[in-house]
Amino acid sequence: MYDSVRSAHLERAHQLAPASILYRRHRYDFDPALAEGLDLHRGGLLRTTVTLLRSRLASLEVNEPLLRPSVVRTAVLVAVARAAAGLRRRELVLTTYAIENRDPFGAVPASGPRARARAAVDRAAGRYVARRLDRVAFGTGAAQELYGALLADELAGAERALVPALSSPCGCPSGSGQEDGRVLFLGALTDRKGVPQLLAAWPELLARRPGARLTVVGSGPLEAEVADLAAREPGVELVVGPPRARVHELLRAASVLVLLSQRTPVWREQVGLPIVEALAHGCTVVTTDETGLAGWLADHGHEVLAPDAPPAEVAAAVAGALDRRRSPESVLADLPGTDGRLDADAWLSAPRA
Repeated sequence: MYDSVRSAHLERAHQLAPASILYRRHRYDFDPALAEGLDLHRGGLLRTTVTLLRSRLASLEVNEPLLRPSVVRTAVLVAVARAAAGLRRRELVLTTYAIENRDPFGAVPASGPRARARAAVDRAAGRYVARRLDRVAFGTGAAQELYGALLADELAGAERALVPALSSPCGCPSGSGQEDGRVLFLGALTDRKGVPQLLAAWPELLARRPGARLTVVGSGPLEAEVADLAAREPGVELVVGPPRARVHELLRAASVLVLLSQRTPVWREQVGLPIVEALAHGCTVVTTDETGLAGWLADHGHEVLAPDAPPAEVAAAVAGALDRRRSPESVLADLPGTDGRLDADAWLSAPRA
C-alpha cells in the first residue's frame, strides 16, 4: 500500500516479486507508460477496504506508522486486513519500510481542542499499526534511531533490520558520459528543496567556475524564478516534465547533483530520491544534513552542508566538487550490488521460519 505513487516506485515494482499495489494518488512525476504490466489499484478508503476484503492476502506492506498524514487510514486498513485474514483463517504478515526521520508530533505543538484531538488520534493510530507489525525494514540509520526513541515498546515484537536506501548502479544505456562543469537540480521547484539557496549561490559559483552550467529539472511554485534565471544566463536551462528516458540522460551527463533540502515545521527530507538516482548514475552530490543519508554521503566523499549555509559556502562546495572531477566509476564503486529497496523487499516478504 502506498499513499502516493511516483515513477521510481513503478520502475522498481517491475523488479519486485509480483504484487498488487494499492494507492490513493500519484505524484507529479508519474509516468503512465511505466504502469504497463503492473497490478495497480487506485482508490480512497472505501474502495481500498473492498479490495482488501475480497483479497486472499498472505502479506501486506503498509505505510510506516510515523507517516502522520495517512496513519489513520493505514490503521483502518490494517484492521480490515487482519479481520479478513481472521475470517478466512489465513496467516497475514504485516510489514513496513520506514524512512521517517522527523518526529511528526514534536515539531509543532497541537494548539486548540481540535488540533489536540487530532494529534491524540494520530498517535493512537500509529501505535496501533506499530504493535501489529511483524517486520520493519529501516531505510536509514536516522529512521532507526527515531523509531527506537518513539515506538520502541510497540515494535518490541517485530523483526527489524537496517537496509540502507541506496540504489545499485543504474543499468540504463550509457551515453556520451559526464560533461565537465554540468550541475543538475532534479526535483520539485519549491522552497523546501532548496531552490532559492541554489539560485542565490549560482552567481557566486560562476565567479569561481565561469564555465559551469546548470540544468534544472522539475516543476513547481518557483518555476518562474528558475525560468527568469535561465533567460538571463545562457548556461542555465529549465526542463519541465521530461520523460523518464530524458531524466536518465540528464543524470548521465551531470557531474554534480545539488539538492539543498530545507526542513519545514511539517517536513524533513527522509532520503531524497534525486540523491539516490544521482548516485546510481555516478554523480557527486552536494546536499544538506537534512537527508537521512547525510552520514553515508559525508563518509563517502560527497558534500554535506548545513541547511542555512550562505551562498558563498554553497558555491564553494559545488565548485570543489566540480574541480575534483571525481569519476563516475569511483562513485558507483561505493554503492551496493543490489538496490537497497529491493533487498528490503526481499527481507520483508521472505517466508517466516
